[in-house]
Amino acid sequence: MAGILQILAFWPLVRGLAHQQAVSVTDLHARRTSVPPRLHWAWLVAFAAFVALVGAAGFRAAPSVLIDPLHEEFGWSRGTISAAVSVNLLLYGFISPFAAALMERLGMRRVVSGALLLVSAGSGLTVFMTASWQLLLCWGVLVGAGTGSMALAFVATVTSRWFVRHRGLVSGVLTAAGAAGQLVFLPLVALLATEHGWRPASLAVSGAALVVVPVVLLLLRNRPSDVGTTAYGAGAADVEAAVPAGGSAARAVRVLRDAARSRTFWLLAGGFAICGASTNGLIGTHFVPAAHDHGMPHTTAAGLLALVGIFDIAGTIASGWLTDRVDPRKLLGAYYLLRGASLLVLPLLFAPTTEPPMWAFIVFYGLDWVATVPPTVALCRDRFGLSGPIVFGWVFASHQVGAAVAAFGAGFTRDQLGTYDLAWYAAGGLCAVAAVLSLRISPSRAAGPETSS
Repeated sequence: MAGILQILAFWPLVRGLAHQQAVSVTDLHARRTSVPPRLHWAWLVAFAAFVALVGAAGFRAAPSVLIDPLHEEFGWSRGTISAAVSVNLLLYGFISPFAAALMERLGMRRVVSGALLLVSAGSGLTVFMTASWQLLLCWGVLVGAGTGSMALAFVATVTSRWFVRHRGLVSGVLTAAGAAGQLVFLPLVALLATEHGWRPASLAVSGAALVVVPVVLLLLRNRPSDVGTTAYGAGAADVEAAVPAGGSAARAVRVLRDAARSRTFWLLAGGFAICGASTNGLIGTHFVPAAHDHGMPHTTAAGLLALVGIFDIAGTIASGWLTDRVDPRKLLGAYYLLRGASLLVLPLLFAPTTEPPMWAFIVFYGLDWVATVPPTVALCRDRFGLSGPIVFGWVFASHQVGAAVAAFGAGFTRDQLGTYDLAWYAAGGLCAVAAVLSLRISPSRAAGPETSS
């Protein structure tokens, strides 16, 4: 049997020798070029970006399960602790456009590696704090600046530089990295905080940030030309943009000045501010303590919030796919209306145990969590051209302003009224406003200047 198999294995060679034909150099070249090409470097860059964004989301989400442990140990009010989260959210947003401009000058690899080191330092130093201002410095300033340098403007930069084909889909996948980070980190941090205290949880976050650095240094590249290739799917008309002249900070401010003349920019910024208030600021920060107010254990509530991340991955990838095919303005209008409706019913669903209606909310809200990002990125790229990533950074800054206001406002409301109900109802109403703002964006690119300078 073995002999028969060997003969069959070599039969093509024997047959070729029996029917010898002259093979031209052209034929050999055609055979060589018919071999499937190697994996395009754009996918390696996307993988490195995904890993960094997973970490950034996990690092930023960790304070939501530390509010009660810090309150119990130090006696700080939830408003005080929420103020540190608000600083974190503000910096996370306002660093974003400057980081996007800095990536044009220094490259993505340097900026993201430095950001991870900041996150590691900020999280690790919290174990030594004894006063609330130190929480503001560590979780607010250091972690906020670090994660802000890996914010969603980073997604816009990666997709704009490295992808022509499948931009919307890749935007969806990278945005879903935030959900994946939440899924990976929240249950672990909640378990560590419950079983061993908040300090081991903070140290775990610090160590995880360091682990991501080698992946970024090994795989992340700044531009296709750095590795002798072009963007994925690029044609002859797609030319890589030159590095702009001038300082990064000056460019970020100049892009904001030009974009602010456009009605489209303000409609996008207003809607995205409400997006931030209704996600990171409210659900991301206060869902766990709100559920605990109704008797639900912290670990269970954190598990539900992580489960939001599972469905968010599916919803955001689907949103990226839809963005390549459907008017982004209409997608945004639908997403905001559905999110607002779900927030209005949330106060009725809290209970000591997880009942079917709460499961339904988790699934529904998860699908909608950051589905707004791919269409918003697409609108910024379409309306503002080469400056699209920086413009999106400023739009994302408004997202974080909304998140910061909601994070502090919901904590203050809980301190004053003893319940979060008003915060849920207010966010639901604001989502309806965001839907109207999105649908009022002009359908033509002429609505806003193409700030390519």
